Amino acid sequence: MKKEFVIKILIDLDGVLNQYSGNYDENYIPGPKEGVRNFLKKLKKEFSNPKLYLFSSRNLLLVSKWLIDNHLDKYFEDVTNIKNQTYIIIDDRAICFKGNYNETLKELKNFLPYYKN
Repeated sequence: MKKEFVIKILIDLDGVLNQYSGNYDENYIPGPKEGVRNFLKKLKKEFSNPKLYLFSSRNLLLVSKWLIDNHLDKYFEDVTNIKNQTYIIIDDRAICFKGNYNETLKELKNFLPYYKN
């Protein structure tokens, strides 16, 4: 019997799913970004129902409550602060390494999150 490949996608909370703009408050998570539900629905459909994991360095109980309060919990398998093996990571503070260290250093020097552009 052939084992079915399950796509796992790790999605960051701050700046990807919520309206975060750099003003971190450990006790408050801003509301969902406009269009996030539609994005998650399309993601599930386009990738044949991948396993989505919410990644955050925040308090995981607070993050779980945020998901439930905003009716987004049904899209996720779990909440984690561990970078588990995954197909891809969606994050607002990431640089994709393309095999060239010099180009990566240039990108790092010029990096700004989208909300500061």
